[in-house]
Amino acid sequence: MLQFLPAPVLGAISFMLYLINTILWATPIVVFGLVKALLPITPVQKGLSKILHFFAGSWVTCNSGILALTRKVNWQVTGIDNPMLKTNDWFLVISNHQSWTDILVLQHVLNRKIPFLKFFLKQELIKVPVLGLAWWALDFPFMKRYSKSYLAKHPEMKGKDKETTKKACEKFRHMPISVMNFVEGTRFTPAKKQRQNSPYQNLLKPKSGGISFVLDALGDQIQNIVDVTVHYSTKNNSFWDFCCGRIPTIKVDVKVIQRPADLVGDYETDKAYRTQFQGWLNSIWQAKDQQLSQLQK
Repeated sequence: MLQFLPAPVLGAISFMLYLINTILWATPIVVFGLVKALLPITPVQKGLSKILHFFAGSWVTCNSGILALTRKVNWQVTGIDNPMLKTNDWFLVISNHQSWTDILVLQHVLNRKIPFLKFFLKQELIKVPVLGLAWWALDFPFMKRYSKSYLAKHPEMKGKDKETTKKACEKFRHMPISVMNFVEGTRFTPAKKQRQNSPYQNLLKPKSGGISFVLDALGDQIQNIVDVTVHYSTKNNSFWDFCCGRIPTIKVDVKVIQRPADLVGDYETDKAYRTQFQGWLNSIWQAKDQQLSQLQK
């Protein structure tokens, strides 16, 4: 335990350890990813995907080891022993989003409980040094979002996000995977909440289009949805605060929701289905908001 060190020193050591660990595991991930791209033979690609997922899981395990070495966190995790969580099935994972710390927390809690988490990322993130190539090698979907004003000027781009989602999900059909989506679309801040006029106290409005595309693309392969609620004991919960050991308690609640039979449809063209889907997600978000208010007390 290095918790006795001054916060800035602890933060610098933690950050360097995470960086070194990332480079150590990202290197073989990128190398094997390039080999996989050069050998478009299905059996070979399946075998290489298993190796890549092993590397990725080991990367997360080592991050958890760094966490245990550098700080003492009071983890309060509920629902993680649910027997429906397994590594040989497909899952859609949704969660509230507050900072980059969320990613480490979700990976730490769900690692080896369900298949490796794959996030839908903004296209610009492929340019992030080291990580961008590692995410590409692990088949993370890179999405290009278009504003309503842009689509009004370029109607030919409408539906491209759905097309990209379906193309990405085709790769996920051949082996169990967990598709992770922060449905708020961005990190929560009081200012963003005010701009959105969000009806929730602790959350932004959920965006349902992305996860509806995933459920549509993967069909019956996703039978269960993992709903995760993350709460930090401090308002300052940035990745730097996390590295410095300034977040003493992290509460994580994991719920498994069976996918309703009628939760697959054409989100873009079927207005009745779209309204139904939004209502379903809003009910989950309302319950999450109430839970976060209770956790704050």
